[in-house]
Amino acid sequence: METDIPQRLDRLPWSRWHARIIFALGTSWLLDGLEVTMVGSLSGILESKSGLRLTDPQVTGAATTYLAGAVTGALLFGYLTDRLGRRKLFLVTLATYSLATIASAFSWGIFSFSLFRFFTGIGIGGEYAAINSAVDELIPGKVRGTVDLVVNGTFWVGATIGSLAAMFLISGHLPQNTGWRYAFGVGGSLGILVLILRLFVPESPRWLMLRGREEEAGNIVSEIENRASHGDATSLPEPEGEKLKIKVRDHTPLGEIFRNMAGENRKRSILALVLMASQSFFFNAVFFSYALVIKRFFHIGDRDLPMHLLPFAVASFLGPILLAKLYDTIGRKPMITASYGIAGLLLAASLYPFAHGMLGPRGMGIWFSCIFFIASSAASAAYLTVSEIFPLEIRAFAIAIFYAIGTLIGGVGAPYLFGVLIATGSRPWVAFGYGLGALFMLTGALFEHFIGVEAAGKSLESISKPLQSTDEAA
Repeated sequence: METDIPQRLDRLPWSRWHARIIFALGTSWLLDGLEVTMVGSLSGILESKSGLRLTDPQVTGAATTYLAGAVTGALLFGYLTDRLGRRKLFLVTLATYSLATIASAFSWGIFSFSLFRFFTGIGIGGEYAAINSAVDELIPGKVRGTVDLVVNGTFWVGATIGSLAAMFLISGHLPQNTGWRYAFGVGGSLGILVLILRLFVPESPRWLMLRGREEEAGNIVSEIENRASHGDATSLPEPEGEKLKIKVRDHTPLGEIFRNMAGENRKRSILALVLMASQSFFFNAVFFSYALVIKRFFHIGDRDLPMHLLPFAVASFLGPILLAKLYDTIGRKPMITASYGIAGLLLAASLYPFAHGMLGPRGMGIWFSCIFFIASSAASAAYLTVSEIFPLEIRAFAIAIFYAIGTLIGGVGAPYLFGVLIATGSRPWVAFGYGLGALFMLTGALFEHFIGVEAAGKSLESISKPLQSTDEAA
């Protein structure tokens, strides 16, 4: 089959249609940020008699359970997203998240809380694969980097909402024994509202063309063209390049997937693994545990914890918003290298002052906010990289695999490790943990510099030829 679906999508100008679709899909990151920040802000309440009477290791252990669920969900739903389509799965994953989050509000102990957090993670993990693949396949190549980073940056909008909501719910307006339950109810309810919006999002035309459903894909693209051109599709520039020649099939065998990752794309697989593991350890170690750190070492009260997390969220959202365009203009390689490297160096510079008590809560908050301003762009760029550098047929599963492996290496153990380090009451031991985070980020910068792939402004099919392509020159 010959098709010009990719070229027609890439030639489109940015439009209100794109903005609406991104709003409906990008909220998955917002919900994840809401979840992470809410639990971090409520950690003190969850440890109290008004909560679930959890210990520090149990709170961070629940975070590990959440991440373990995310790994499971990413692998399961990532494979199904490539097999069954983007649209079906981003509806299923959001429904899973919403129901599990609401169930978390009814937890009665550490077992039920961890179980519900596990299923919440399953939903979020599936979202990562389904959403990132769908977004990148619908967005014109010339603005893909900017849009992807901004979408991933909405995690921090959720984090801001989570901080503000936690401040209200535990500030005395509601009884403490029920306020934290309402917090989880808010997240689940938002998920259900977003689910309704997603009912109007179409299937990825790029995925449809792989399955031979060219007429359906063409109709979707024609509708997008009509909306993007305000009813005058003839005003759009002609599609550039020759039509893509592909051989239609109903799925990609697992053996072929792993041969591609371990063979032809071995260097890209190593790059994806390092970038995902580095940012995963950094964020899951530092952000998940920050509330516990300032509570233990600076004696910050439970009701004041959300206020200390709020600057993190604001700075981390401003980073992608202000820096995103540079990933399309300056390029992927220099910007990813710089963001990973600067974030690692800034975190390393905090080790001695923290270990020797030279940083107060305000100074530490300002310093770490500066770090997160840079690091949030680096983390978003990791997902962008994995989504761009692998073939269309395995895009969602590739995101899932490297998210899962990276999280297992850098994320699942990190919150529990920091729970143990914080429980020692030793600043040097916690500084040691921060040092590991800095080392991970600096390693990511080195790998990007030497084997990174420059994808700015290029079509997805030119960055990585589809496995079903029959055109040797593609």
